Amino acid sequence: MNKLHLIILLLLGFGNQLQAQFSPPAGQAGTDAIHADSSCFINWATSCTVERGLMQIDNPELGYSDYGSENDALGKADNIVVSLGDGGEAVMQFAFPLWNGTGPDFAVFENAFADEFLELARVAVSSDGLNYFEIPSISLTPADAQVAGFGTLDATKIHQLAGKYRVFYGVPFDLDSIPDNLLLDKMSITHILVKDVVGKLDVELGSFDSRNQLINDPWPTPFPSSGFDLDAVGVIHDASNLAVDEKNDLNFRFFPNPFVDKINLKAADKKQFSLSVYDSFGKIIFESESLHSGDQFVTSEWEKGIYLFQLKSANKTSIFKMLKQ
Repeated sequence: MNKLHLIILLLLGFGNQLQAQFSPPAGQAGTDAIHADSSCFINWATSCTVERGLMQIDNPELGYSDYGSENDALGKADNIVVSLGDGGEAVMQFAFPLWNGTGPDFAVFENAFADEFLELARVAVSSDGLNYFEIPSISLTPADAQVAGFGTLDATKIHQLAGKYRVFYGVPFDLDSIPDNLLLDKMSITHILVKDVVGKLDVELGSFDSRNQLINDPWPTPFPSSGFDLDAVGVIHDASNLAVDEKNDLNFRFFPNPFVDKINLKAADKKQFSLSVYDSFGKIIFESESLHSGDQFVTSEWEKGIYLFQLKSANKTSIFKMLKQ
């Protein structure tokens, strides 16, 4: 292949990226929007702390957004919201840590009344409440002309930004999309940050996607309900559903789950059990051929994460998951 052919291919690839079509609006073929009634949601956020933004970021005299309260973002999506204002943010917490399962792990809900009038937010997660890591986002909405306050957006040009779907439909997020970092434990997410996108096309005041491109978003919205209107954060994977047996032929339980430095076994009878514990790479990290009800073993040296337990007695087997915090 000569250099001219290579340059042409690169240009074609760049052009295709600019025309990329992401998930369409809720109800359309190929959408990844999730309705609030979906059985995939096992929990909802239980705590919300909001830092309000201004109604209009370049006109502070108008004051701050003040529509709704922090409690309005708790529980199931219900079209009762708290407005964040320009650049405002909400930190959500949960009854159980979230973990990185198969597919999306949580979803964020806004209250857009139509598929085209969308207010967006960036999303980040933390496993310690101090260090936050943003979900990579893409906005292909042209940035050559400002989308007006009551202007419209095309959901197919928006990727991994909260608010791209109408009310009662959540935008799903997968922890796998975040690059690995020693300061982030994807198996124990305790905080989710939702930060309003300031849609103003201004490099000093606007918001950027993960490609460092300005995000064009309806602006200004100089009202008490300015900015992203947070309805809810729905949980798909957390520690509460780790103890569900994939195969359960034995009457027993290990506790606590999640665990920290020790695990206890309680069984309905005095049978002898054998146990094999596998880490996330399939390596056996613990084995015992003679466990009984009431036994305890130490786990303080285990790494944080999800472990697969295989318990056997006679010709019966149980396989399940547990989380080390």
